Amino acid sequence: MSGSSLATDDSGLDALNTRVRKDLELLCRPPANWVPPRHVKGQPVVDVVIIGGGMCGLVAAFALQSAGIRNVRIFDRNPAGHEGPWVNYARMETLRSPKQLTGPAYGIPSLTFRSWFTAQFGETEWDALDKIPRPMWMDYLRWYRAVLEIQVENDVNVDRILPEGDYLKLDLSGAGTNDAQVFARKVIMATGRDGTGHPNIPAFVDGLPKSAWAHSSEDIDFKALKGKRVAVVGVGASAVDNSAEALEAGAAEVRHLIRRKHMPTINKMMGIGSFGFTAAFPRLSDAWRWRFMHYSFLTQTPSPRGSTLRVSRHPNAYFHFGKGIDRITHDGRELDIAMQDGSRLKTDFLILGTGFTVEPLARTELDGYADKILLWGDRYAAPAGLQHSELAKFPYLADDFAFQEREEGTAPWLSAIHCFNYGASVSLGKVSGDIPGISEGAAWLAREIAATLYREDVDIHFASMEAYDKPELLGDEWTETLLPGEELDEPALKTGSDAR
Repeated sequence: MSGSSLATDDSGLDALNTRVRKDLELLCRPPANWVPPRHVKGQPVVDVVIIGGGMCGLVAAFALQSAGIRNVRIFDRNPAGHEGPWVNYARMETLRSPKQLTGPAYGIPSLTFRSWFTAQFGETEWDALDKIPRPMWMDYLRWYRAVLEIQVENDVNVDRILPEGDYLKLDLSGAGTNDAQVFARKVIMATGRDGTGHPNIPAFVDGLPKSAWAHSSEDIDFKALKGKRVAVVGVGASAVDNSAEALEAGAAEVRHLIRRKHMPTINKMMGIGSFGFTAAFPRLSDAWRWRFMHYSFLTQTPSPRGSTLRVSRHPNAYFHFGKGIDRITHDGRELDIAMQDGSRLKTDFLILGTGFTVEPLARTELDGYADKILLWGDRYAAPAGLQHSELAKFPYLADDFAFQEREEGTAPWLSAIHCFNYGASVSLGKVSGDIPGISEGAAWLAREIAATLYREDVDIHFASMEAYDKPELLGDEWTETLLPGEELDEPALKTGSDAR
């Protein structure tokens, strides 16, 4: 296994696979498809297309299957087994989430990470496990996909989503593409942390040669940094993980340039996590939702303790606070970084641990109408002291994760595109990307899509009810009798069986 050097018990995993299939049988999952088929231009219409085959896409697909929505296709731009960030640009040693969280198990004990782990390594190793190794989580997701027989079409890019009558037309490309175009009734953007935006690239790198800097989400040649001076902007999880990689690759020094005056130390959202928060958040007023998310942004989620120690154990690692960057120049040999406080630093390579920004206008899939999407900044005017330009760019979603129009009637098809990624967090909470709430979010999404599909076909379903003629009673189950004192008008009283 790529995520562990532990000895595995294949027989234990085989037994778990059998158990999963039995659990699904006992729960009658998946049920038969109930959505009437549709065609356009002689081509079958896909009921739901999911963009992204990582954790969010997989659990969304399983939720739809469990709801009897079977006409689903999943496209992912990455090769099979490399969906999501886990073995691409994620560089932490372990997950932040506690190992016992059920994640995408969708309420089925045999689908939990713990069941998968103990089936192979046993309870003793489970007790000894502290945090889940990052590559092992990817191994678990590969198993999850296989045991549930979720079909993902890999090496496929969704280039554009366009309205086409009552449907959405998706233009596809990539080595794994079988269809240049597909038509869909609904689209789920399970596109991860940058799913409604792009990497956050500060303006101070404009004009610098790309060979001198990289964003933490990029493929970085850390071996090439051996003996080099490296500066890392930020001190969040991605910044710290990339710093550790550079140090372990033999960088001469790594200096964190941190705009804040102090190190964030408390994960405020973890302190209030509960089913009540998950259920209530979308029902809160705009003011309360904004207030919760603003405070979370303001206090910032700290990097995990283990990740931070992974950096600080190196004597050539440095944390510099109050070092907002003013400008950077490059003389052909080195970078000269000028800080806002007047200090300077010369270095060889810069890593941006600046995270991602939410900006629907940046999504090429929505090119041509992204400016018609309703944003929080359009809907809510934050009071003095609570303004936040980043929060204002988040989409203001409907209860079913769907985009909404900025101006009514200008882009009604937006209601068929569902934002099941980080961009949903201000509107609906942490249920579309983080491990703790992902199953609740998927169940909610599937229920809302099922309701919409049924409403759109309600005349067909009613006609099916009228046309249904399979009798449960065959006529031989009873005999008609008279009340006392009644006389029979007919020559003989026929029994139910005779009447047939």
